[in-house]
Amino acid sequence: MTDFPYLHGFSSTEQLRLRTQAEFAEYSVFQNINFASSKKLLEVGCGVGAQTEILLRRFPRLHVTGVDLNEKQLEAARTFVGGLPGSAGRFDFHKMSGDNLSFDAQTFDAAYLCWILEHVPNPAQVLSEVRRVLRPGSEIVVTEVMNSSFFLDPYSPSVWKYWMAFNDFQHTHAGDPFIGAKLGNLLTQVGYHQVRTEVKTWHFDNRQPALRKQAIYFWTDLLLSAADKLVAENYVVQETVDKAREDLGRVANDPNAVFLYSFMQAKAQVYF
Repeated sequence: MTDFPYLHGFSSTEQLRLRTQAEFAEYSVFQNINFASSKKLLEVGCGVGAQTEILLRRFPRLHVTGVDLNEKQLEAARTFVGGLPGSAGRFDFHKMSGDNLSFDAQTFDAAYLCWILEHVPNPAQVLSEVRRVLRPGSEIVVTEVMNSSFFLDPYSPSVWKYWMAFNDFQHTHAGDPFIGAKLGNLLTQVGYHQVRTEVKTWHFDNRQPALRKQAIYFWTDLLLSAADKLVAENYVVQETVDKAREDLGRVANDPNAVFLYSFMQAKAQVYF
């Protein structure tokens, strides 16, 4: 797996957004995850260490080995995680491809992948390689996007046009913005057992106005982090970006706005 066109870029602003995103999504993502009995966990696509921080904090007996393809992200991860209380000796990061891991078979007793398979051209190979380095009885947890679920009201043609360009870019560059719905098939096909999937949904309306506004602001940062690349590669024009930004700000302050997005989480076991 060579470097792929990462839609969001690697700037310091983007690195901060990833940590903010992890904080925003933590409750939903980790609600039913339990690595308390694991000791050596592999995190594929560790990025800036945003998820690593959560794993180390929630599971104090855990050692996390993170792999990523981008050295700039790994440097940020080492700085960020290395500065956390209680992290010393509990993590290591490597520049490594998820579909060709330089670890011996049965090295780890757990694996965690979050928002990474959407970006890779060969998710089945990544999952197969992760299975190779897991011990019998290990659990893998995979959390992924399902971008067809996005709904925002009041309706904005510019936001919708931008969202379609966002997904088209990912699809054209061998990613998959809809991979969440396919996790069950992928895990089963490469030999995992006891595969379970769960749909997790963010749905905010007048009943939770503060969370609704927070979600829309979070989503605005997520979408617009890709604007420069989408404009540069002619997926969208700057006028659409500007109008989408304006409409997102307006919707965030609309007293009757609705925000909805669903993502998928899969869990499975390794048997030999």
